Amino acid sequence: MIPADATVNPVELLLGHAGGLRCAVDRRAGEVTYAGMRDAVTAYAGRLRDAGVRSGCRAVVVSDDRVTAITAVLALWWHGCVPVVLHPMLRPAEIGFIVRDSEAEFVELDVPAKHEAALRTELAGIDAERRAAGRSALRTGLGSGRGSTSALLPARFGATDELLVQYTSGSTGRPRGVRHCLRAVHAVLRGIGSVLELTSDDVVLSTAKLSFGYGFGNSLLHPYAAGASSVLLDGAADPFGVAAALEEHRPTVLFSVPRLYAGLLDLAAQGRTVGTGSLRLAVTTGERLPAELAARVTETFGVPLINGFGATEVLHTVVAAVVGGAHDTGPGSIGLPVPGVAASIRDDAGLPVGDGIPGRLHIVTDSAALGYLNRPQDTARTFADGGVYTGDIACRAADGGIRHVGRADDMLLLGGHKIAPAEIEQVVREVAGVVDCAVVGSRDPVGLERATVCVVARDPARPDGLRASVGSALRARLAPYKRPSRVEIVDELPVTVNGKLARFRLRDRLDGPGGGPEDMA
Repeated sequence: MIPADATVNPVELLLGHAGGLRCAVDRRAGEVTYAGMRDAVTAYAGRLRDAGVRSGCRAVVVSDDRVTAITAVLALWWHGCVPVVLHPMLRPAEIGFIVRDSEAEFVELDVPAKHEAALRTELAGIDAERRAAGRSALRTGLGSGRGSTSALLPARFGATDELLVQYTSGSTGRPRGVRHCLRAVHAVLRGIGSVLELTSDDVVLSTAKLSFGYGFGNSLLHPYAAGASSVLLDGAADPFGVAAALEEHRPTVLFSVPRLYAGLLDLAAQGRTVGTGSLRLAVTTGERLPAELAARVTETFGVPLINGFGATEVLHTVVAAVVGGAHDTGPGSIGLPVPGVAASIRDDAGLPVGDGIPGRLHIVTDSAALGYLNRPQDTARTFADGGVYTGDIACRAADGGIRHVGRADDMLLLGGHKIAPAEIEQVVREVAGVVDCAVVGSRDPVGLERATVCVVARDPARPDGLRASVGSALRARLAPYKRPSRVEIVDELPVTVNGKLARFRLRDRLDGPGGGPEDMA
């Protein structure tokens, strides 16, 4: 391992393995070896240089999870650029916002043809704006051909030089660019990487996308640092596609989210083939892992399950537990900090609180980002008190385990009381006839916040009976001030491209027109 304080190029950390080993596979490029990837990376970097793309600039890569996306990221690093990876599910206006906000000078597009024309129109407008203002033009794509690689040495990055910008989802406001550095990559590989213990024999499959911190680590940083192989899935992550990939590629490590694990278990219960026999390890993060679901995964798949917690601001997983094993401190716990990480629970003044008292989760780690791009006030609020406030509400148990209560921006303020949606959801999920549910804050006719529980029914033809059952359970098990005032029966819960609950879409739907409320008082 290259020392963490050395001035190096990250490509040297990730492509220094035996050339014949496979590093990646996707449905378009097929299998690619480390030697083949290195050749493709230097050729792309040569084209960047020949085209006059400025070393050190930020560069946006719009692509689904493909070999071409990883090639572009590594080549940009080789040339000294700072990649910003975006998923093509974003609308042209959203991508345009990020191009402007990041002040990117280069954009690589690998998008469906039906989206490309609209996106190129958006980017052409940005280029025209810059030229009119006498600023550097925006270059889109490099065309075909092989760049000159003669005397093409990799750029050097210091430990705290900006290396990568990842944009948050923007579920509660405008997306914010999170600035990562080389020190953070080293810290993640030493931290959760030491828990994963990947080797060159591993084949990794991640349902989380490269455009997100969790997926970027799963499909690039961790497997490439270990000389392992990553299976890249394009398209939306759903149980059917993941089951097919398990059968075809026989991965040894699966990274996913609880909702997709539940979907795979449902397929297996229906008698469909879910080929998990090759797995040695399953990993989950991104949302609350119910204890019953964790037990079903470990029993059905027959492998250890790591339940992790992370945030874009700390690049990857910083708290983890092996369910039923190391660092597992019981139901509701997300475990203990991984090596190199310290976690505490703090009040609004930044002071630590006692065991069992909910507060703001504060993380101290070398994987902490440099801050937000062009957001000094947000940076000061989040990156404070010697670490990072993740935006989560948690509490520490007497045994040291950390229990996640909810997202601070998801917490409901009802009648002066702060309510965690997860507490309500736990009660509703146990009602017969409920397939899934989510609790969100919405507005009543006079603009006050109220809690709404959205329920997916096993029998949609009998909604009134299910509403009554949900109401009875809530009245029996929750204090009056914690009970939702509205129940909505929905066909399905919206999810992101990674398969995580898109709670903000439910909020938008409920605050919009339509949807008759059901009084739970």
